[in-house]
Amino acid sequence: MWDDAFPSFLIGLREGLEAGLIVSVLVATLVRADARSRLPQVWTGVLAAIGLAMSFGAVLTFTVASLSATAQETFGGTLSVVAVAFVTAMVFWMRRSAHNLSGEIKDKVTGSLTMGASVLILTSFLAVGREGLETALFLWTTAQAAGESGGPLTGAAIGLVLSVGLCWCLYRRVLKINLTKFFTATGAVLIVIAAGVLGYGLRDLQEGGVLSGRTAYAVDLSGSVDAGSWYSTLVQGVFNLTPTMTWLQVVGYAGYLAVAMTLFVRGVHITTPKPAPDREAPPAREAPAQDAPPARRRPAWVVPVAVVTVPALLAGLAVAVGRPKPSAAQTVAVSEKECGKGFTAPKPGPQTFQMHNTGDQTSEVYLVDPATNAVYGEIEGLAPGTTRALVATVAGGTYAWRCVPTNGTAVTSKAVRVTGGDGAKAVVPVSEHDLAGPLAQYRTYVDKGLATLVAQTRTLADDIRHDHLGKARTDWLTAHRTYASLGAAYGTFEDYDQKINGRADGLTGGVHDTDFTGFHRVEYGLWHGEPATSLTGPARQLTADATGLRKAFPRQDFDPSDLPLRAHEILENTLQFELTGDTDEGSGTNLATADANLAGTRELLTVLRPLLTTRSPHLLPTLDADIARLQKLLDAARHGGSWTPVEQLDAPAGAHVDGATGQLLEDLSPVPDLLEIRKSA
Repeated sequence: MWDDAFPSFLIGLREGLEAGLIVSVLVATLVRADARSRLPQVWTGVLAAIGLAMSFGAVLTFTVASLSATAQETFGGTLSVVAVAFVTAMVFWMRRSAHNLSGEIKDKVTGSLTMGASVLILTSFLAVGREGLETALFLWTTAQAAGESGGPLTGAAIGLVLSVGLCWCLYRRVLKINLTKFFTATGAVLIVIAAGVLGYGLRDLQEGGVLSGRTAYAVDLSGSVDAGSWYSTLVQGVFNLTPTMTWLQVVGYAGYLAVAMTLFVRGVHITTPKPAPDREAPPAREAPAQDAPPARRRPAWVVPVAVVTVPALLAGLAVAVGRPKPSAAQTVAVSEKECGKGFTAPKPGPQTFQMHNTGDQTSEVYLVDPATNAVYGEIEGLAPGTTRALVATVAGGTYAWRCVPTNGTAVTSKAVRVTGGDGAKAVVPVSEHDLAGPLAQYRTYVDKGLATLVAQTRTLADDIRHDHLGKARTDWLTAHRTYASLGAAYGTFEDYDQKINGRADGLTGGVHDTDFTGFHRVEYGLWHGEPATSLTGPARQLTADATGLRKAFPRQDFDPSDLPLRAHEILENTLQFELTGDTDEGSGTNLATADANLAGTRELLTVLRPLLTTRSPHLLPTLDADIARLQKLLDAARHGGSWTPVEQLDAPAGAHVDGATGQLLEDLSPVPDLLEIRKSA
């Protein structure tokens, strides 16, 4: 989080200090002019500026939330470029004006004293408001780049609080800061950060289709740089440099940095004229004649309340007006005879359809592109007489409903054409035929693995029979890792899985129960000092069960739909059992088992890769990077033929392994949906 926090911390500190210095000068000028009664007017203007900045941030947030995915990319990219322009202008303005900022503000305040309260409020509002708007815009763009991380807001909050403390110390003359050097140093850093924001914005504009070249990569280090490592995360968070960058990003980043930094550094050495001496405050206006009627004064709370509520109300109005109003939901019939009845061409954007089953069978219903069979939305198990809502994003294209009764034939409605809009996401359905090839490949992999397992368990049994227990421990781990790499087939192994890899949990006698068999029974004996004579039987039984599984597997039913599910479930078990040490019976090799589980996951993704490539081309590089990151962490726990036990990992190392596994699980979660066998085809 802290790598995302630094850019926002710096902008919060710098912008907060600028605004705070302005307020300090305003207050000091009024105090010296013996006009303390006018201080509430300054605070009113400051309060209004803060309210405006917060309202501006709210408008940006809620506006982008109502846009389609492509429009969000365009909107975010545009604002990123605008933010870079504002920050660049601010950096150069402050470098030029820091030395005489106090004199300029004193002149404005002194002139305002001779005029009404509204002028002083406006002076403070304009002085602080610009800093507030710049801060809101830049923080919004950095938060967009950070995704769901709370770092930008945390960093900005710390920077603003620190700037308030510094300004108070400066005002009370407790602290002295060379502001010229401060703004020069922070300005140079901000230029580097702004270059990264510009690159991020250009990438968003490419993703949104505004700029071309989104697949023309100048840098692609995704295969050699771990995107989840601390150093990569730090570089991405602070500088917005990613392992993969397009030519436009690189040219924009390098060009902006070269031009802006050159001009900034050259400007630092230019001698600036000394500020003009402060003018004396003008004499106070004469008091009104005694017999003049007293002016009617408004309550003191009216103006502060107004300047806070008005921007908030305007922001709410902008959000309410700018958000697209949902269209009235269409009620669409679902049955063999009336599939799609009531369906008319919807408007582009998010739509809700009320699907009502008018038939006498439970049905599945899909919103599809009839030309490609791509699915935009679906409802499973819609019972007769019931109605359920289906929400889908509609854009330019052809749409139809496909109704699939439980015991009937699929029926497709008349197609309608929609023009305009974007952001609609469809999933190309997978059939059993599509999964037949990957399933055959994976069955071959498992069959070879089982043949190896039988040979390895025989070696293990021979070790124990000849009382070579040291060698047996090594061969036990080799055989157990082979079995652990076949995780995607566990559901097919039926009762053999419990016999071969069952745990003592739930058994009356625990580890001493006669039904406790397989790898973990042998593990317990090998690492708890049991003699070879007591382990010969369990080892022989393990070999017999492995042999029985090897013979039974070709006849066992392997449901094709299980294949995509296992991609996620293997590592779920790893996180639940291996990384908690729950299955350890003394060997301390849970991480070795986790490594074998990861190998099984990698093999499964290999056979599914052709199907995933056509349905989600950006998912596989992410998964490859996740797997490489976890593999690196597991390799660090391996020391020749031994492994660090889970409970002996230090807290940071354990957290990294858990985090990498969790991230891989999260990124694997779309696989079952992408490759789900649907009846819509």
